Amino acid sequence: METYLLDWANLLLRWLHVIVAIAWIGSSFYFVFLDSSLTPPQDEALKKEGVSGELWAVHGGGFYHPVKYNVAPPRLPDHLHWFYWESYSTWLSGFALFAISYLWSPSVYLIDPHVMDWSPAAAIATALAFLVVFWFLYDAICRTLGQTAHGDAKVGLLVLLLVCVASYAATQLFAGRAAFLLVGAMLATAMSANVFFWIIPGQRKVVAALKAGQPVDPIHGKRGKQRSVHNTYFTLPVLFAMLSNHYSFVYSHAYNWVALIAIMFAGAAIRQFFVMRHGWKLGRNAHPWPYAAVGVAVLLALIAWMRPAAVEPVELPAQVGMAQVQPVIEQRCVMCHGAALASKNVRLDTPLAIQQQALTVYQQTVVTRQMPLNNATGMTEAERALIAQWFRAGAPLEP
Repeated sequence: METYLLDWANLLLRWLHVIVAIAWIGSSFYFVFLDSSLTPPQDEALKKEGVSGELWAVHGGGFYHPVKYNVAPPRLPDHLHWFYWESYSTWLSGFALFAISYLWSPSVYLIDPHVMDWSPAAAIATALAFLVVFWFLYDAICRTLGQTAHGDAKVGLLVLLLVCVASYAATQLFAGRAAFLLVGAMLATAMSANVFFWIIPGQRKVVAALKAGQPVDPIHGKRGKQRSVHNTYFTLPVLFAMLSNHYSFVYSHAYNWVALIAIMFAGAAIRQFFVMRHGWKLGRNAHPWPYAAVGVAVLLALIAWMRPAAVEPVELPAQVGMAQVQPVIEQRCVMCHGAALASKNVRLDTPLAIQQQALTVYQQTVVTRQMPLNNATGMTEAERALIAQWFRAGAPLEP
């Protein structure tokens, strides 16, 4: 029953997480597009009000005319929409999902004895520390260098270095699948913390100053803009890290940290292409295509570098039946998929159950190679080949 309820919690939280993440990322992408697409206002009245840019757009059968004020509008409307619950809901649902999967069962998901054989408590504490320590270091870099000469370049280089160090450390401490997810959660935590600690508080100070009839300090807008830009570059790397647990050939690679860094770098470069594309159309930016080219080149180089090595042929019996497959399943799989645990409601403790789950067994052990999880039971290549031959022969029940 516990496994059944955890599966439902995982499903519903994952659904919620995807929904609110779409809302957050969608609004973030839209406002970055809006900033890049603004043109100087044509109406003199708008100029006098302090409007720095405007955009005319058509969507869904209607015309829209958003404008952006330089620092702040001369007066506040009765209704002002704030964008922050999309961010908070994404982080809260994501952390809850992380907790019921990885933190609830650290011995299964966080710990790979072949990488680091340590206690569940130490693994949990270290995983949580990744989220907190990265935020403090990232925030210190932004506060110290963000407003200095060439501050954006300095911050960008140091944050890139910090992400590379964290990615390497995570893959040396945790199971590959957990390491990738943890790096994504680390970046996502910084993104949401940017909204919570800097963007929204800065906007509240601007609103309070306007209501009090006091001059508005432009530093709040500059800081909020800086953190928003960082968030948009983090987005594609975070999305990759969150999706990577479906692709074991990446996180199980001997140099998985190189793959993680390279794909995140490619994602940031491709995001830069989209950020610049609209401004380039208006003649404000350099050509954006080199960034897309760099991102695609990195991905192609990674595909070539990670190509699987030639596998030594494995000698198998001419005919493989249940008599050969069942001992492998009993040794490698039944501890989690037996009567006592029946993980994911899958049982493999009888010949008939194995045959009924033949497709799942083949997909998980041969195609995706995600099982056994982290290969904790040490399934060999010969055993995977045995299962493959049995399945391709029709998964016979007889010996």
